[in-house]
Amino acid sequence: MGKKSKRIDFQKTTNNFGKKSGLAPGTLKYIGDERQFEPSIELVQYNPEKHEVVKNVSLHQFQQIIGSENTVNWINVIGIHQTDLIEKIGVEFKLHPLVMEDIMHPEQRPKLEDYNDYLYLVVRMINVKEETGLVLNEQISLVLKNNTIISFQEVPGDVFESVRERLFKNNVKLRKSGADYLLYSLLDAIVDNYFNVLEKIGDDLQNLELEILNNPKSTMLSALNTEKRELIYLRKSVWPLREVIGILGKTENSHVQQNTLIYLRDVYDHAVHVIDSIETLRDITSGLMDIYLSSLSHKMNAVMKTLTIIATIFIPLTFIVGIYGMNFDHMPELHHRYGYWLVWLVMGLISMGMLIYFKRKKWF
Repeated sequence: MGKKSKRIDFQKTTNNFGKKSGLAPGTLKYIGDERQFEPSIELVQYNPEKHEVVKNVSLHQFQQIIGSENTVNWINVIGIHQTDLIEKIGVEFKLHPLVMEDIMHPEQRPKLEDYNDYLYLVVRMINVKEETGLVLNEQISLVLKNNTIISFQEVPGDVFESVRERLFKNNVKLRKSGADYLLYSLLDAIVDNYFNVLEKIGDDLQNLELEILNNPKSTMLSALNTEKRELIYLRKSVWPLREVIGILGKTENSHVQQNTLIYLRDVYDHAVHVIDSIETLRDITSGLMDIYLSSLSHKMNAVMKTLTIIATIFIPLTFIVGIYGMNFDHMPELHHRYGYWLVWLVMGLISMGMLIYFKRKKWF
């Protein structure tokens, strides 16, 4: 058997929609899981000539960022559980109250909204933590306004390292393009990372297939059901994202340049590929469930066949000992000198004869 891959478990957020019951539209209240860390803001500014990263940006610097026309600004907000922070950012960048509300409700369906002077996107980031094997499901909110991208993520850690590495290089298209191309790069990183998750699930299914064929156990059914739930959840995350990217890549607007649309259509193709891969893995999972049930049935049939052969052999033996177990006085064989050994010989011949017959019939 090949090397067993690390078990994947989805760390899902609790369904907290009940927390917003009765609140007025636009009310800022965080309804996600409890977070203990302090939120932070990272700023990346770049153009073809320079690249600068500023950690722990303070709010009073935002006005300077907005006024800078010669650079592309990427503001990454890590942690959305402090209401006052999100409110101040919304005020500085003139975000609609409903946008700020959606940012603090991290259970949104992927969507795209055009507010005339900026675009607002919600996507689901599925990120595998290598040290634990957990697959984290996280909402990423993206705001594209002029030459600025604002990204909001729930917890530290993301899939944007490849984008950051490209920004350090001078002669790359990302450094020479606008904020809309940065938006494409972030979406591309999120969608491409889905393939890593699918690869993990595929490895698990391959290992389960080998185990099922070799030695099916009751625990394998639970593992298969877990894989099936993971794939269903992935599909629910990717399917609406495909629609969002499709609309973004086909709709002409002032926020996305014409030469960026072709790249967005490429991300759309990747999303379609992800969905096709999910459907393929779901079919494989259903097939493995059938194989598992068939293997259990075959194993049970083998046990029943063995027990039936044993019972069949003992039927005539039981008949013989039953006859000689009767308490009659006048039974000639009871007083024969070699009667006991003759009975054993007859029973042995009958057993051997039946085994030979079964073997020729290929019943075992």
